[in-house]
Amino acid sequence: MTSQTTASPRIFAGIDIGTLTCRLLIAELTLVGGLRELRSDRRILRLGQGVDRDRVLRPDAMERVVATLKEWRQVIESYHVDAATAVATSAVRDAANRDEFLDLVRRESGFQVEIISGEEEARRTMLGIRSGLPPGVTDLLALDIGGGSTEFILDRPGQATLARSIDIGVVRLCERILHGDPPTAEEVQEARDWVRNEMAVAVADMLRPSGPTFVGTAGTITSLAAMAQQLPAYEPARIHSYILNLETVKDLESRLLSRSKAQREGMPGLEQGREEVIAAGAIILRTVMEALGKRECLVSDLGLREGVLIDLNQRIV
Repeated sequence: MTSQTTASPRIFAGIDIGTLTCRLLIAELTLVGGLRELRSDRRILRLGQGVDRDRVLRPDAMERVVATLKEWRQVIESYHVDAATAVATSAVRDAANRDEFLDLVRRESGFQVEIISGEEEARRTMLGIRSGLPPGVTDLLALDIGGGSTEFILDRPGQATLARSIDIGVVRLCERILHGDPPTAEEVQEARDWVRNEMAVAVADMLRPSGPTFVGTAGTITSLAAMAQQLPAYEPARIHSYILNLETVKDLESRLLSRSKAQREGMPGLEQGREEVIAAGAIILRTVMEALGKRECLVSDLGLREGVLIDLNQRIV
């Protein structure tokens, strides 16, 4: 058998089926952990639309995802990958008709989707974050704001990783509380209280010393980093390792909450399709930072998508 240090790189494909966004990553990986992106894509498909209220995935939402997965299947096959995997998170976890969705995906696109728990989502997210940290960053407290859930991960070398998930994400927050366009002051306060209360319970047993670097990942936080820099187009090199300070987050939140969904369209750095949910994301990030006493957030453009491939690489020897 070829040794870990001399083995040829392998090509893997991974798909993250999220509540708001679906993401594809095809990358070359080595057994010692190196990752080189070959192809990536992401689509805002809103699979979790209405799941918080109805507890079912809507037929039109499922069809949007299946159509994209069929397209991505052809892309993956063109790269002759060694293995491919697909995972689903909050929306599919919560849906009563998840088996119907999984069967539809398997029949139409050939993917056998793995539903991962919030804790497993956090573990793989940390694998992705760890793969691209700046030099000198060791102890981490990571935040992953999704469409249906938010994960907190405390990771320190030599100690067990602590991961907690709360059922609050940008889509869920909008559907349950932020009904106004723009949201009312009362709705915003209710949203803050909900995030703060759920978070307090979730992280009660997590040590929160001042030492760990606070790291944020996923679409909400990377979008806020792009908006802070007023980027006309998404530039991963300028997003990754950007420092979002609390004052900037508060300013972005204020600007977003003062605008309707239509008025947010075209704001520099804001990805098309996030106009409705980005204010909810800003509320979550600001509330978490204030509750944890964090003045800065180190932005990671790497997360679950990369972690899914790293995990696959470690499991297939």
